[in-house]
Amino acid sequence: MTSAASTSRQALIVRGGWDGHMPVETTDFFRPFLEEHGFTVSVEESPDVYADSERMAGVDLIVQVVTMSTISKEALAGLIGAVRAGTGMVGWHGGIADSYRDSADYLQLIGGQFAHHASRNPPAQATGEQADNYEDYTVELTDLGRTHPVTAGVDDFDLTTEQYWVLSDDYNQVLATTTQAKRDWDAWDRPVTFPAVWTRQWGDGRIVVSTPGHRLEIVQHPSVRTIIEQGMLWAARPVRD
Repeated sequence: MTSAASTSRQALIVRGGWDGHMPVETTDFFRPFLEEHGFTVSVEESPDVYADSERMAGVDLIVQVVTMSTISKEALAGLIGAVRAGTGMVGWHGGIADSYRDSADYLQLIGGQFAHHASRNPPAQATGEQADNYEDYTVELTDLGRTHPVTAGVDDFDLTTEQYWVLSDDYNQVLATTTQAKRDWDAWDRPVTFPAVWTRQWGDGRIVVSTPGHRLEIVQHPSVRTIIEQGMLWAARPVRD
């Protein structure tokens, strides 16, 4: 891992939305890593901070975990402007790929949107618990992912958690994929492969998305943790002169 920078950079954690994704616990888990790597970390419980242009001008990395929720026109403009100007952005699961569902501009910024998570069991066996939507699946590195700094040192790995069906575009640099199986009760008629980890260049800013990250125990998985940590270091604005 990269050693701590001699000049402190500013990391802004923005969290909120659905509590089931554990936005507080998952972001708190990564805070020591950021501080150990030279970041001064601040936390906001709402995306409204994005509308503060003076503050956002000093942010080198945004870590966002805000599932669903809404964002104001001013805050969205501030977020997009900050990324275009060079602020990095990293998030996982619904905290970045299922945020602000009513905003097409946000969707274009991120490059992928959660559409579905299938269950490994038939609908008649649903219990109403989160585990209804869990699958046993493999995250497979792409050729690019095997050499990219965000996924360096990571091999294909297995998870039991929500598997995101993602709507995306080909501007993304896809570092890992996952394939949704076809079961007897499904509407689709063949296996479908989706991006699971990707990066996106937006203006001068770098974006990293990991769809694995449903709960604290998933971001603590060694491979997921490595991807997120390396993603934060890669996406962050370089140390300013």
